[in-house]
Amino acid sequence: MSSAALELQGVERTFHQGEAELRIFRGASLSVQPGELVALVGPSGAGKSSLLHIAGLLERPDAGEVLIGGVPCMDMSDRDKTRTRRTDIGFVYQAHHLLPEFSAAENVMLPQLVAGVKRKDALEVAGRLLGRLGLEQRLEHRPAQLSGGEQQRVAIARALANRPRLLLADEPTGNLDPKTARAVFNEFVNLTRGEGVAALVATHNLDLAREMDRVVLLHEGLLVDGADVAGGQL
Repeated sequence: MSSAALELQGVERTFHQGEAELRIFRGASLSVQPGELVALVGPSGAGKSSLLHIAGLLERPDAGEVLIGGVPCMDMSDRDKTRTRRTDIGFVYQAHHLLPEFSAAENVMLPQLVAGVKRKDALEVAGRLLGRLGLEQRLEHRPAQLSGGEQQRVAIARALANRPRLLLADEPTGNLDPKTARAVFNEFVNLTRGEGVAALVATHNLDLAREMDRVVLLHEGLLVDGADVAGGQL
């Protein structure tokens, strides 16, 4: 049996504000299997973004373990964590964070070039991914020449460029109007499934959450089965 793409084991995290303590994770645990798309839901301020940061090795929990592809990561050096993020994890945020001076294709090529991929091969991958997202005529356009939906499609392609085992997405359609959000989400799901990548997606949109393989709810510092959420209750 394949190792989980992502496994969180007993994650704990407390923030201190003066003398007050805010305990946002109380032993949160989760497993995301290869190729599985999991929606992460919960009220604003529950800690969804922080959980994604911990899963992506950007934040360290106070206790617990994060495993990527079955490999424990908490005792890794900073260099090894950086390498793991570069090769095994893709990130998509609510804001696209594209580099304005580069074209759509170049934005998708950059993480590949950093990973040592030859320019010709990186361009081929960028063209393939952007083409699958309907942007084959926009490869040379810079972000300012693209619509909001097109910019987010480029960000999705960039996150998948290095064939990560895990994709972490934080409200990836949150800045888009409902019609564009639906179109981009559908393409996001289709492309992610087509690439065989596991995904953990934080979203407030329960309609979109229901279309993923599974829903988990961040509630009082724990991750619980979101069957009731998927059925329309929160």
